[in-house]
Amino acid sequence: MKSPVTTHVLDTARGQPAAGVPVVLEQETAGGFTRVGQGATDADGRLLTLLKPGALTEGVYRLTFEVGGYFRALGAPAFWRDVSIEFVVRDASAHYHVPLLVSPFGYSTYRGS
Repeated sequence: MKSPVTTHVLDTARGQPAAGVPVVLEQETAGGFTRVGQGATDADGRLLTLLKPGALTEGVYRLTFEVGGYFRALGAPAFWRDVSIEFVVRDASAHYHVPLLVSPFGYSTYRGS
């Protein structure tokens, strides 16, 4: 069974999945944010193992994608070092898929399915 939080990174400049992008998942706590998961995107640009099934609770989460190293490895100058996305989990039984579409000078995201 896959994680209740998943992601998919697509390199829109190259029209390909972004493989090997390190990703950190954090949950907001009284003292800031606490790391609850991490990994790197696979050959298809996906990361399906951020949290164990049943480990999601309601609250604010942050996904941080370390895209600077990805673009550096391609020899592409990039404006972004990291891209962070904060989102709210209101239903801990739901699945949250948060894709990132990224290029060296722009990015977008949405709640996927």
